[in-house]
Amino acid sequence: MVMKAVLTRVSEASVTVDDEVVGSITNGVLALVGIGRDDAPDAWQTMVRKIAELRILPEERSVSEMGAPVLLVSQFTLLGRTAKGRRPSWSDAAPGEVAKIVMEKIAAGLRERGIVVEEGRFGAMMSVASVNEGPVTLLVEC
Repeated sequence: MVMKAVLTRVSEASVTVDDEVVGSITNGVLALVGIGRDDAPDAWQTMVRKIAELRILPEERSVSEMGAPVLLVSQFTLLGRTAKGRRPSWSDAAPGEVAKIVMEKIAAGLRERGIVVEEGRFGAMMSVASVNEGPVTLLVEC
């Protein structure tokens, strides 16, 4: 299984944990990212490039070109297998301690490119709100 992300163009998005807004953006990209158990060691770098450079914002521009912010949220459920039965299997998702490090690398990689990054809270029960624009939503696999 590979690292996956759902990238959505948003006019606004936020993450709330325990009634506290821990991250919010306007006019940017909401990135829900699932880290896989068997991801290549450099997959996070490819994900950074995709988030930063895919031309999904108005006028076919990228986050980097527009100086748009990213709301980065860990989403292990993207790796759920649903082929059999009614209960998803999460066995393809990376263990929490591994996924957290990879998410930190993705956030740091985006920031190194000068991108403003807001984040959810890893491992927390989060309420994610977004106003999708377009709508433009892509599934990215690295």
